[in-house]
Amino acid sequence: MELFLQQLINGVTLGSIYGLIAIGYTMVFGIIGMVNFAHGDVFMLSTFIALIVFLALTQLFGVTSLAFTFVVVLVFAMAFTALWNWLIERLAYRRLRGSFRLAPLISAIGMSIFLSNLVYVVQGPRNKSIPPQFSEVIKVTQGGTYYVTLAYKQILIVAVTAILLVAFWFLVQKTSLGRAQRACEQDAKMAALLGVDVDRTISLTFVIGAALAAVAGVLYMINYGVVNSADGFIPGVKAFTAAVLGGIGSLPGAVIGGLLIGLIEVFWANYFSSDYKDVAAFSILAVTLIFMPSGLFGRPEVEKV
Repeated sequence: MELFLQQLINGVTLGSIYGLIAIGYTMVFGIIGMVNFAHGDVFMLSTFIALIVFLALTQLFGVTSLAFTFVVVLVFAMAFTALWNWLIERLAYRRLRGSFRLAPLISAIGMSIFLSNLVYVVQGPRNKSIPPQFSEVIKVTQGGTYYVTLAYKQILIVAVTAILLVAFWFLVQKTSLGRAQRACEQDAKMAALLGVDVDRTISLTFVIGAALAAVAGVLYMINYGVVNSADGFIPGVKAFTAAVLGGIGSLPGAVIGGLLIGLIEVFWANYFSSDYKDVAAFSILAVTLIFMPSGLFGRPEVEKV
C-alpha cells in the first residue's frame, strides 16, 4: 500500500508537468488546427533559459533566497520563451497559414529540429545540473519499513498546475481574448469580418502556450535537477498524447490527460517494466482513440457545409 501511495504521488507530479505542456498543444490546435511539433523543443529551450538565469543569480550575483530565485527564474523563463515562440509563429507559421495543410506541419518539424540542434551546439551534449531545490520532504505515513514521502517540490508542482489551469480556464471563458480565441476556433474568416484581429489572437495564443511550457520547464528542472538538449522530444510527444487523450480543445482535458499519462508511466515502470512504460502510455492512447476518437473530454468535430 505504501508503494502504491508513493507512486501515486510521483505519477501526479509527473502528469502535472505533462499537463502544462499539453495545454499549449491543445490551445494552438484548437484555434488553427495545427499540431505544433516544435512545442516540445520550446519546452526544452525554457529549461535551459531557466538554468542560465538560476546559475547567474546563485553563482554570479550570490542570491541565497530560494523563493526570490524561483520567482525571478520563472519570470525570465516565461518572458524569453514567449518571445521565442512569438518569433517562431511570426517567421515560420504565419505565412503558411493559408497554404496546404501539410505545410505548417513540415515547418513545425523543421523548427523542432532547428531548436534541438541549436541548443545542442550552444550547450553541448552533456547533462547540465543544479543543486537539489525544495528537497525537504513530509512523511505521509509513519512506521513500518517504508515511508511514503511528499516533497515540497511536488506540492509546488501540483499547486502551480492547479492554479494555472483555473487561471487560463477563466481567461478562455470570461475574457475578451478568450472570446476572440473561441471565435477564431469556430470560424476565423467570420471572426475577422466581425472585427477580431485574427493574427493578434493567434500570436497571443502561441505566447500563452510558450509561457505555460516555460512554467513546466522550470518545474521540470526543479523536480529532476538535470536538463539536456534531448529533453524536448519525448516530453513533447507525451504531452501531445495527453492533449489528444484528454480531448483537443479542452483545457481540463489536457491536464487530466497529462495526469493519466504520468500515472500510467509511473505505475507501469514500477509494477511491470520500465523499458516499456512509453509503450504502455501510447497503447492506452490508441485504445482510447479507437473507442472515443474525440478523446475523453473533446467535442466531436462538426464539418461545415
